Amino acid sequence: MDPHERVQAWLDRFGLGLKVIATPSDTATAEAAAAALGKEVGQIAKSLLFRVGEEYVMVVAAGDVKIKLGALKRVVGGKPRLATAEEVREITGYPVGGVCPFALPRPLRVLLDQSLARFPVVYAAAGTPHSAVPVTLEQLAKITGGEIVEISA
Repeated sequence: MDPHERVQAWLDRFGLGLKVIATPSDTATAEAAAAALGKEVGQIAKSLLFRVGEEYVMVVAAGDVKIKLGALKRVVGGKPRLATAEEVREITGYPVGGVCPFALPRPLRVLLDQSLARFPVVYAAAGTPHSAVPVTLEQLAKITGGEIVEISA
């Protein structure tokens, strides 16, 4: 199953009417995705994988904010380190630039930064650097099982 099919099948399980958008333009960075989708950079939900000891945690935040590592450390209870590209592929099943925060090969703690709440709809990557899923923060919490936290600047 290709990444778009995998992501769409996951979304369909929730009955929310969410659909993957494929784009001919690159969406690998928040800036590129905003340009490809005609949106503000902040409306792009960037997904970042951190390693904390032997565990991994996914952080999803607005594309125009930085993650405060001290705040993240308090939430996760250990020192976070940004995962390598190889770790990202292994743990999420997606390439850097297309990391979807759901439809993951194994359960993963997901933290949804409050910065996403500024927008009625945000756009999360859908498994490739040429795709996105428009979703509300509440829908994102439901489909990821994520916790809404405040860890950005």
